[in-house]
Amino acid sequence: MDPFSAEGELINIHNAFHQGQYQSVVDFNTSSFSPENALPARILQLRAQLALGNTNEVLGDVEGEEDTPDLAAVKALALYVKGDVDGASQLAEDLAANFDDTATVQVLAGTVLQGAGKSEEALALLGKHQGSLEAVALIVQVHLQQNRSDLALKEVQAAKRWAQDSLLVNLAESWVGLRVGGEKYQSAFYVYEELASSDNTSAPLSIVGQAVAEIHLGRLPEAEAAISAALDRYPDDASLIANSIVLNVLAGKPSEDLEKRLQETDPSHALLTDIQEKNELFDAAAAKYLAKVSS
Repeated sequence: MDPFSAEGELINIHNAFHQGQYQSVVDFNTSSFSPENALPARILQLRAQLALGNTNEVLGDVEGEEDTPDLAAVKALALYVKGDVDGASQLAEDLAANFDDTATVQVLAGTVLQGAGKSEEALALLGKHQGSLEAVALIVQVHLQQNRSDLALKEVQAAKRWAQDSLLVNLAESWVGLRVGGEKYQSAFYVYEELASSDNTSAPLSIVGQAVAEIHLGRLPEAEAAISAALDRYPDDASLIANSIVLNVLAGKPSEDLEKRLQETDPSHALLTDIQEKNELFDAAAAKYLAKVSS
């Protein structure tokens, strides 16, 4: 294969992955790739498998190859997805201590560390990247989770100086726009609309992004129509189910069935954790008032 053609194919796999076209990534034929491109492509395919819920398959695939830092990082992410947070976190910390200059380690171990609540460690690792747009995107996500929209915006603006037309930079800018609000809601909607128009598979990422922007713009019927149509096609996609729950709450509709569905699909989903925490807070507050009334 022409090396320039192979490079272009690798970029196509990257774009498909970040657009949420996970099955397309898994099905991509990489048999003719050079060793230099084969490993990055394999990493993306393994990550796509994780996104599709095939955790055990991924763990089996990398078994015995942990001496390769990139594959060890995949194992850490797979352990985290499986629910072994302690094991994943320990492996991620070991990788960060010994292979912090490896791009895959930065991104995947950084993801695990952030998921384990070790934001500062994740940022320290991600900050060592050398022109990695994935690292930039994750740094933006971490800052947004820290409610530091200012730092997230600063990261995006810096990246735009050297990667203006990148899909990941555009997506990161839309994430910040959805948090900042105002006229940025419409700008974010346009990003996802353009992504959806160029995405023949109507991947969940594009639809969810559009729907979230629609919600912020007060266009609930349009958001509901998009999410419902996507759920018909991807009934087990956790992000679609979670956003459908949010839509039902906003519209005053019952969401219990959707919550059960999300519990079956992704029992550790952040929305379920948040709902559980809110229920416990409500029960605690109700108990205090009940005690006062009883006395």
